[in-house]
Amino acid sequence: MNNNRIWLSLAHMGGHEQDFIKEAFDTNWVAPMGPNLDAFEKDLEQFLGNGVFVAGLSAGTAALHLGLILSGVKAGDEVICQSFTFSASANPIAYQGATPVFIDSERDTWNMSPEYLEQAIKDRIAKGKKPKAIIPVHLYGMPAKMDEISAIAEHYEIPVLEDSAEALGSMYKGIHCGTFGEMAVLSFNGNKIITTSGGGALVSKNEEHIKKARFLSTQARDVAPHYQHSQIGYNYRMSNIVAGIGRGQMLVLPERVEQRRKNNQFYRNHLAGIEGITFQTEPSSDFYSNYWLTSVIIDPEKTGGVTREDLRLALEKANIESRPLWKPMHLQPVFEHCPFYGDGTGESLFNDGLCLPSGSILTEGDLARVVEIIREEIDNKASM
Repeated sequence: MNNNRIWLSLAHMGGHEQDFIKEAFDTNWVAPMGPNLDAFEKDLEQFLGNGVFVAGLSAGTAALHLGLILSGVKAGDEVICQSFTFSASANPIAYQGATPVFIDSERDTWNMSPEYLEQAIKDRIAKGKKPKAIIPVHLYGMPAKMDEISAIAEHYEIPVLEDSAEALGSMYKGIHCGTFGEMAVLSFNGNKIITTSGGGALVSKNEEHIKKARFLSTQARDVAPHYQHSQIGYNYRMSNIVAGIGRGQMLVLPERVEQRRKNNQFYRNHLAGIEGITFQTEPSSDFYSNYWLTSVIIDPEKTGGVTREDLRLALEKANIESRPLWKPMHLQPVFEHCPFYGDGTGESLFNDGLCLPSGSILTEGDLARVVEIIREEIDNKASM
């Protein structure tokens, strides 16, 4: 059997990225702005639609930080955040000296529970701490229940800052994720659906937010013949070279989404019938996931005792990378002092969940190797 390393989610170049990079070098546009960046932002605006504007930044985390600043979050404030997510969703809250208030997931999408969201808002208001923003996450590309979350946010007049870092190309009711909130963030990290090697973007229908984000991300330099600064700025702007990679990636974005979804379907087809393996699944036709990472839940009571960790180690032994689901933020030592509202759904998903290799660069043979190891591990346990 081929034993080459199978990675969880590698970057996948489309072939035209170097053309745009060469253009940047040929014209000496290697600064943190330039024609590639302008064009990449326009490409994203056109793809997302819904009247949005986009600022290209150095990372999705930088975008979230600026989004909180533009939402008026200051030291001592509270910000509601999905607990079952990567730490980058919560860390920028701490950058501002604010406190995260963590919300558990619901089982349908694994994303922020509208029920616990409203419960938390009511309780924080009763305690004299109305939250300044709400950060739902479209986990692994699965859209959150944005109708319900948006309705609650509107009722209590709290802006939504959408974490769409994993969900470029995903849609809810035919509308692209990243266009529902007051603002949203995208990530182009090396493992995302498309990449700029490192990078992100802030998205908003409010053009003034985007203009201000561009200003703050270039050290907040005032209009003057000399360097003058009236407020704190940040070195968060995306470079023209990196944006050139993004322009090339945008040419193949629909293909990348299609391939991730095909990977997901392959796993479903070839793991069908194995008792105890269930998938993160679109609850209805309202949800369209890019299936950035195909994620499964392993129930050891139905797999003959095989656990998520058993499968992860078996895959690793076969030189295949997989990964446990995110450990919820309210269980992280750095955030253990923060309020949490929920029933343990996120913790349960973490305990039993596994992300399978999902990159668009994987071959059918690669996917078949993953399936073979999973089946072998469960069959071996059953025969003991």
